[in-house]
Amino acid sequence: MTIGVRVRRMLAAMLLAFAWVAGPAAAEVRMTFWSRDTSNYFPHAFFTLKGTLESTGQAVDESYGFTLTDLNPIALFTSVPAHIDLTNKKYIRGSDAQFRITISDAQYAAIKAQVAEWGAPGSKWNLNKRNCVFFVAEAARRAGLVVVEDKKLMKKPKSFTRSLIALNPGRVTVLDMDAPAYWAKYPEDENMAVPADNKASVLERRMARRPKVEDAEPETVVPVPPVAIPAT
Repeated sequence: MTIGVRVRRMLAAMLLAFAWVAGPAAAEVRMTFWSRDTSNYFPHAFFTLKGTLESTGQAVDESYGFTLTDLNPIALFTSVPAHIDLTNKKYIRGSDAQFRITISDAQYAAIKAQVAEWGAPGSKWNLNKRNCVFFVAEAARRAGLVVVEDKKLMKKPKSFTRSLIALNPGRVTVLDMDAPAYWAKYPEDENMAVPADNKASVLERRMARRPKVEDAEPETVVPVPPVAIPAT
């Protein structure tokens, strides 16, 4: 046996031993909580999911928010039709990652069930009771976080999302950075399978020329001039 063959066998044995000690990469799903400080887009609070389910090995690469289906001044006063928003890459890139957590397969299933519930036909958005912040609050609960729905924060996406950090010491990884910085530091968390630019929702195309009616910071709502409400 030549020296070269012995060296190759030794290297192979060392690599095999290292792989046995290290074991396979742990399967996990990471959930990142986001906010967007603007009054021109919906949704303002949303979350992304990235990783692999431990039980099945299924890859997870998803994003979800909750928003109005159409902008109408009547939304200031009553519940209006809503939908689940598959937040697109362009929109995420302009948002801020506040923190992330790791969730179990069971928690992932609970969150997916919430997405189905809130996105069911007839779903409604309400400025004071069921906006994007409430959606994120419920997702955080299903992810096992302690959640306090402080009335003062339920129209303030960034403030509410950051309030969860203090309530869950040791459970969250604080990020507090925009998407490009986050993805540069944690490239494994960049969402690659979400839509590139699907206009987020019909509102993204129309907000610039319509009254501001949304659950963005600051909480003060701009008075809405009389607007003809189209027949439905």
